Amino acid sequence: MPRRRFVFDPPERFVAGTVGEPGDRTFFLQARDGGRVVSVILEKVQVAVLADRLNQLLDELERRGLTEPEPPPPSDAEPLDEPIVEAFRAGTLTLGWDGSTDRVLVEARAQTEDDDSEDGPDLFRVRLTAPAARAFVERAVRVVSSGRPPCPLCGQPLDPGGHICPRGNGHYVN
Repeated sequence: MPRRRFVFDPPERFVAGTVGEPGDRTFFLQARDGGRVVSVILEKVQVAVLADRLNQLLDELERRGLTEPEPPPPSDAEPLDEPIVEAFRAGTLTLGWDGSTDRVLVEARAQTEDDDSEDGPDLFRVRLTAPAARAFVERAVRVVSSGRPPCPLCGQPLDPGGHICPRGNGHYVN
């Protein structure tokens, strides 16, 4: 099957978001440009690591004077654009900096059995300004932290009714 490439340079909107209730959420990266909306599924930990590494990259770019410290655009608290149709599930994520265009590059590649085939895995690529990338980070951190609160003893997510805590010697913790 030929590789599908979803390229947004730049997107009108690029966000991380979820569908479902805490404890049963599906995480998405989503980009929009005009009427075209592409949604890629990924794991919560991938969103958290992407936000963290993107924040580190932006801090380093500012430290080196490659970008100006600018406030991000207004916070985006809107839900994901609908309809939400999964293009693919992300297997790998890549970050980069394109100094010739002063853009941050975010790529997600589909999770596949054979990434070395001629056609390769599906690709989702977004090029962002540094302020737009900061806005993405801000929202992604909010999305990840809006799930179930952590147990004060073991750090695992608490279900609405609590959980059996390994650090509580198997006792139920609320």
